[in-house]
Formats: sequence, C-alpha cells, structure tokens
Amino acid sequence: MKEQIKAQFKQRFGTDCVVYASAGRINLIGEHTDYNGGFVFPGAIDKYIMAAININGTDKVRVYSMDMDAYCEFGLNEEDAPQEQWARYIFGVCRETIKRGGIVKGFDTVFAGNVPLGAGLSSSAALESCFAFALNDMFNDNKIDKFELAKIGQSTEHNYCGVNCGIMDQFASVFGKKDCLMRLDCRSLEHEYFPFHPEGYKLVLLNSKVKHELVDSPYNKRRESCERVAATLGVETLRDASYTMLADVRDKISDEDYRRARYVIGEKQRVLDVCDALERGDYETVGRCMFETHDGLSRDYEVSCEELDYLNDVARECGVTGSRIMGGGFGGCTINLVKEDRYDNFIATAKEKFNAKYGHEPEVINVIISDGAHKVED
Repeated sequence: MKEQIKAQFKQRFGTDCVVYASAGRINLIGEHTDYNGGFVFPGAIDKYIMAAININGTDKVRVYSMDMDAYCEFGLNEEDAPQEQWARYIFGVCRETIKRGGIVKGFDTVFAGNVPLGAGLSSSAALESCFAFALNDMFNDNKIDKFELAKIGQSTEHNYCGVNCGIMDQFASVFGKKDCLMRLDCRSLEHEYFPFHPEGYKLVLLNSKVKHELVDSPYNKRRESCERVAATLGVETLRDASYTMLADVRDKISDEDYRRARYVIGEKQRVLDVCDALERGDYETVGRCMFETHDGLSRDYEVSCEELDYLNDVARECGVTGSRIMGGGFGGCTINLVKEDRYDNFIATAKEKFNAKYGHEPEVINVIISDGAHKVED
C-alpha cells in the first residue's frame, strides 16, 4: 500500500513525500462506556489508513482519496469547510490543531486504507489520527502531546462530522502498542498496557457487511439516554452509578432509559473483570464476559441487528470461547475469541449458515494487535 500511495502522489503532485499511518482498532470489552466516563479495553490492529504528504507552500490543502477516486481542495479557515463528508475529517483535524495553537500550512496528500469501512473498526478515527500525527510531525516539531492528538480527532467528530463520540477510538489509534491491549479510564485518561498474545486462541472478526452509519443514527440517542439517567441520579456520568442507585430511581425514568443505564453499569464492571482474568490467563472468564456484553448490547442497549445476533448464536453453537458485537453498533462485526482447534469449524459453519440465511458470506478478518500512529520509514 505504501508504494502505491507514493506512486500516486508522485504522479498527481510531482514531488517527493513522507508517509504516515494510523491503525484501526478492536475493543475486547467496554462498549459504549467511553462517553459514560467508564473503562474500555481496546487495541490497535494491523489494518491502517496511510497518507503520503508534502508541504506545498500555499494556504490550500489538496487531497486525493485513492479508495474513493475523489479529489478535494480546501483552505484552512472555518468558512473553507468542504461539502464532501470524507474531506471534513481532514479539514476538521486541521482546524482543531489550529484552535489549539498549532501550526498548519498548505499541504498535498494522497491517502488510502485497508481498514474495512462501516465494520466497527473505526476507520474514521484512524484517518483523523493519521493526519493529527502527521501535522504534529510536519509543522509542530511533535510538540503537541499524544493525548491532545486523540482529542483533536474526537473534536473533529463532534464539530465537523456530527458524531458525539467518546475518546476510545482515537486513543487506540494514537496510543496503540504491538501485542498489547490498553485499559483506558475514559474519565482520567489514565491507561495501562496489558500484554495480549493468548496461546492456543485466535482473535477473529466476522463482518456481517451490514454497513453502519453513526451520523444521524440512534448512537447519539443512546448517549442522551445515559445523560438523562445520570442527571436524575445527580452524578456526572454513569461511571459513578450502581445497580442500587439505579433501582432507587426506577420510577422516575423511562423503561428505555433504565435499560440503557443497566447495560452501562454492568459493562463498567465487566472491563475490570476481564483485566483481572487476563492477568490470570483465564480466557474462559474473558469469553463469558464477551457473551454477556453481547446480550446487554442486543437486549438492553439495542444496538445490535438480526445478522449480528445470528453470528453470535452460531458462535455459541460452535463452542467459541467468547463472541460479541463490536463497535458503535447497527451493523459491522462480531469479535470472536476462538480456541485454535475450533477455529476452522467455526469459520466454515459461520460462512455456510450465514450465506444460507442472508445470501452472502461474512467477511473473515483475522487481526494482529499492532502499533498505532507512526511515520512509515522507507
């Protein structure tokens, strides 16, 4: 991919370039907890957004997306915002960097990626983190710290792309470390790396190919539910809530808001339980928590869909250790922790049954936990 991007850049802009990359991410456990001030447990993966960049000496940004075969040009002032949704991610990173006192000047760029779009692997955060890291390196001598780079990506989503997301996706894309998952406290932003190379198991994603679109989706409505319950409880976020506190206000909130909060409170504890289990090498507990998360996301939080529930059912039938919907929901992937001796049967069965029911096979995505944003060396 790097050589293709460099060749396209040379052809289009006629100059040399520097290549940067940032990763998509998986999240083993801790879904929809980030904007509730809770814990998440992500890791960067070996699927990247990669960009070739060179300063062009103007006040314009000239962008070509290889994957979409689309070109866009824009200035660096607020009124220069492009109409194209894909270009707004890059424009937003430029603007959020400038708002923080950073320097951004005109540049040319060609980018592409192999992070599956709409699959819950956070291709948008990978795109934001790639450009945030690049602008920091090219124009700001890497003086903007990595926490702020993650916040630049999050603010881009909020202010330019219409998704009121938490910090997890951008954090994972910036801070990812090979062979490690990260437990992130989304309130304090304290984080800890946990080695993750489970012997005898494979981590595999099954992409339902049901595309999710978080802009104007029920995603923002889920956040509003959680905020209403937190306000009723008199706490800042559901991070500070318990089942007992929730029961005490049961008659003051809607049934829907109650179920949303019940899921979040349970998920908060499951992240901690999984961390403890990993330190013991107890992957059966990890798997049990993954199934519990799926049940909560499907029944209480209602962000699953028929296809994802079906893949989860097939995983149970095949004796998979753990399986759940991953990402914002409304489509995308399941993440599956599978014993190696059950892997082949699980994949074959899932493909056959899903194809028979929905007319196409799920996409199989094996993932390796990898490094986050970085400059790609020649």
